[in-house]
Parts: sequence; structure tokens; C-alpha cells
Amino acid sequence: MEEYVVSALKYRPLNFDSVVGQRSLTTTLKNAISSGKLAHAYLFCGPRGVGKTTCARIFAKAINCFNPQDGGEPCGQCESCQAFDQQRSMNIHELDAASNNSVEDIRELCKQVLIPPQTGRYKVFIIDEVHMLSSSAFNAFLKTLEEPPSYVIFILATTEKHKILPTILSRCQVYDFQRMTTQNTIEHLMYVAKKEGYTAEPEALALIAEKADGGMRDALSIFDQMVSFSGGNLTYENVCQNLNVLSQEYYFQLVDHFLASRVPDCLLLLNEVLQKGFDGGNFVAGLATHLRNLLVSRDAVTLPLLEMSDKMRARYQEQAQRCPISFIYKALKFANDCDQAYRTSRNKRLQVEICLIQCAQASEGDGAEASGHSPSEALKPIAKPEAPRPVATAAPAPQPVVAAAPAPQPAPTAQPVQPVSPQPEAEPVKKLPKVSFKHFGAGKKDEDASGEASSAQDNSQETETPLLEPINGEKLTAAWYAFIGTLPHDSVALAQRFKGLQPSVKDDDTAILVVSNPQVQQTIESQMPQILATMRRELRNSQFRLETKLEELQEVAKSYSAPEMLKMMQEQNANVGELVGSLQLAFN
Repeated sequence: MEEYVVSALKYRPLNFDSVVGQRSLTTTLKNAISSGKLAHAYLFCGPRGVGKTTCARIFAKAINCFNPQDGGEPCGQCESCQAFDQQRSMNIHELDAASNNSVEDIRELCKQVLIPPQTGRYKVFIIDEVHMLSSSAFNAFLKTLEEPPSYVIFILATTEKHKILPTILSRCQVYDFQRMTTQNTIEHLMYVAKKEGYTAEPEALALIAEKADGGMRDALSIFDQMVSFSGGNLTYENVCQNLNVLSQEYYFQLVDHFLASRVPDCLLLLNEVLQKGFDGGNFVAGLATHLRNLLVSRDAVTLPLLEMSDKMRARYQEQAQRCPISFIYKALKFANDCDQAYRTSRNKRLQVEICLIQCAQASEGDGAEASGHSPSEALKPIAKPEAPRPVATAAPAPQPVVAAAPAPQPAPTAQPVQPVSPQPEAEPVKKLPKVSFKHFGAGKKDEDASGEASSAQDNSQETETPLLEPINGEKLTAAWYAFIGTLPHDSVALAQRFKGLQPSVKDDDTAILVVSNPQVQQTIESQMPQILATMRRELRNSQFRLETKLEELQEVAKSYSAPEMLKMMQEQNANVGELVGSLQLAFN
């Protein structure tokens, strides 16, 4: 039986042309070899499994080749190349810095540097995972790395460039390796499958490439695992089942349910996913990724951002054309909010179900009515209010309007006329509004069912006829909380501080706000224009004023012990000491 070799080792590149996904970098190295302009130290950095160590070995093999080709490639036939392929070359040394990271290991390496090569031109030292060296080992390596012998070349490889000392970086030529694209990984896996005689669907290979996350070695390892599971016939369903990955078919069906506003079908699909053992958080994250793919599929400019097979890309394009852009934006927002709240939610399944309900309602219409927080049908005013007219000091009762027949005179009745100075007892009691810190700046909701006029018309109306309604405690509290509701959404701390304050009535037009320290008083003074504008409108009093007063700190009386009180009495009256001595009193 032939010995089995994993694909990551069996199909490891032996020359620069066979390296996948690093074309610009390998071209630079080949040009340096062809021109003979070699540096004494190189640093290869990048993600795992992208070819750093492989390129270092090919580079070391090429510079020692006796018959290099024109493009800088090793011939593979000379004694040096043969010795390298059979792992018996004395000119190429590899050191794993993860397990040899002490000062003694670096000193031993520096001793080997002094020995010239027996065959070939260069002695190459490849130090893998160089970021694992200790600080003392780095410092012991500095002098040798900066001025090595002419026949020595160092190639350092690392996945964490930020952990290397700047003094090391300044002595090396740095080459940054790129992540493997999904298309490059799919093409290489297809090449390996054809070489081995396997059959594989492009969608299955695309799923493996996505799972590998830019690492070719990881992709080949998963590929070998899938071949063992499927017996050489890789299908999309087999790969999903073995990798425990949720099929994209669920997300396509879910978006179709969203577009048709079928909430029960969405909940049943979620139940099926959860019964198969998938986590709700991963399901929501996958939904957000699916919606993001739909978003980039709508425009040909952003279409290259989809790293997947052509068949799957075409399916995304087809569904994206049926999705309104406003629906995708809202659904993305709901999925992102659910993903953030899922970790802290006590009822995680309900959190996901609410997200699905919101997404299904988001497709029922446009605007705020279809935001997903309420049904799309909302009650609207029967008639729009006419332009407001100046408020008179005394007005007769409005004439009733019969809906079946038009009135003989076009007197507007959409907005009732309110007297200038109503009695305080006739004013309806306003309940304390609830302030939600999630929607600061959203504005005050309309209290009148028939609607209100525009803000510009209200301002002009107040300018023409000033309002002087007297204030009371209930209206003052409601107006104060109305101002808090107008604060922007990023001022949660400021709103919480204002909520702890309570203004009190001084007279019919003035209120007093007592604060605890000068900083709070200064903050309120800076917000005073906005406070007065909001509270004057709510109180219907254009002469309203708010005064701030700094709370007076009361001195706390100190309690004294019996010896302390006796000492104070003696200081005030000398006869007390004589009395204590004559009576032989003692205080403990």
C-alpha cells in the first residue's frame, strides 16, 4: 500500500510559478535573484497558510542553484537542488523560534554563521515564527543580523509582525503576503481534485474556501477531510453536513418569506434551524452576511466583492433584484441590532424571533410605518389642518360642521380655537411623559389627533399673539421632561443628569432649578436657549424664565467625645479644670 501524504505537503510548490496568490511578491524575488541584488536579511509576514515558509525555501533553493533559469527559477536537476529536495542540504538551515527562543539558542545559531558553506554560494538560515523569540534573544541577534558574513542570508517568517522589535524590522527587507482570495483557493482545489481523480462541485469548493478564511493550507486540510467523508465525491450538501455549516438555501427561503410578509413561515424555518443544533447567534450572523451579499449584488460595481462561485453569484443577483433597497437597509439594521443584543439577552430565541418579525414587516411598505416596530397600517388624520389663524382674545363657539353636506361658508374647523387665558382648573391634567434614551432627538409626538401646523407657522403665530398661560407644578414637570426628550441620542449621560433635577414654580412666569455644583449650573446655562424654547412652547407661555440656583451646603455638626468636650470647656473656663480636680472626676 502506497504511503499516504496529505495534500498540503504533496502539492507544496517547488518553484515560484506554482505559488498561488502571491504573484507580485514572487516576481520581485525572481528579479532580485536574476539581477544578483540580494539583501542579507528578509522578513516574510502575513496570515497563516499563505506560503511564507514555502517561498523562503524556494528562494534559498534558487540562490544556491548551479544552473538557474532565466526567470530566476531553480533548475531542480543540479546537485544543490537535489540535495534540497531530499532534505540533506548543508547550506539551508531551518530554526523553529517557537521552541528555540532562548538566548542560548541564538548564540548557537551565531556560531553556525561563522562556518562558510561547503558547496554553493550562500548559507541560508530560515527562522520560522520569529516573533516568539524573547527580548533577550532579539538583542543577542541584532549584531549578527545587521552585519552577517557575505555568504549568509537570513529569512525570517512570522504571522504577527507587530510583535517584532523595530530594531529588527529596520534591518530587514519586509515582504507582506496577502490572504488567499476565494477564487484562487477554488481554482487550486479544483486542480488538486482533478489530479487525484475526485469530483467536486464548485459550490462545495467555494464553501471550503470560505471556511478556510484565506489560508491555503487550511483549505487543503479541509479538502482532505471532505474527501474522506464523501469518498471522493464532494457535493454542497455533503460539505455542509460535515462542516456543520448552515446551507445558504435557508437564507434564500427566509428572504422570500420576508418579501411575502409571511411571519409564521419565518418562525417555522427558525425552529427547523434550531432543532438541527445550530446556534441562534450564528444564524443571525449568517442572515446579516446574506443581506450584505444581496446589497452588493444590486450594483455591477460592487459585484466583485462577492467571493463565491459564478452560480451562487447569479442566484444572489436574481434575489437582489426582487428586494427593494429600503428593505435591505432596514433588515440589515434589524439583524445587526439583534446580533449585538443576543449575547446579553435572557431569552435568546425570542430575540431572534423579534428580528425576523421586524424584517418581515419591513417589506410591507416604506417609511416609518414599515419600520418593523408596528404594523404597516397606521391611523392617519382624516383631514389636514388648514393654515393657522391668529388666536383671538375672545371667540364664539365654533359652528358644527355636517360631514354629509358642505358648509355654506368655508370656515376652517380642523383646529379648534383655544382661548388665550383659560382657567387653570379647566386645563386637562397631563401625564408625565416617558423618556426613552434610545430615541433622543426624535421629537415630541403629536398630541392632537387632527395634527398640528408646521413649526414655522407656530413661531409666527406666537410672535403675533404672545401666550401668557400661568404655570403650575404638573405642567412644569411635563415641559421639563419634554426638553429632555429633545436631547440628541449621544447625550445619554447628560439626559440622565437632567432627569435627576426637578424645577419648582416661583411665580406665574418663572421657575427655579436648584443644582448641586457649579459644573451642573454651567451645563444648564449652556443649554438655556434650547430649554427655554422647548418649555415655552410646552407651557404656552412666551415670558417663561428659568433661574438656576446653587444649593447651599449645610455644615454638618460634629459629635464630640466626653474627653474632647471636657477639654473644650476647660479652654473656655479655667474654673472647670479646678472643679474636676477637686471632685476627682474621670472621663473615659
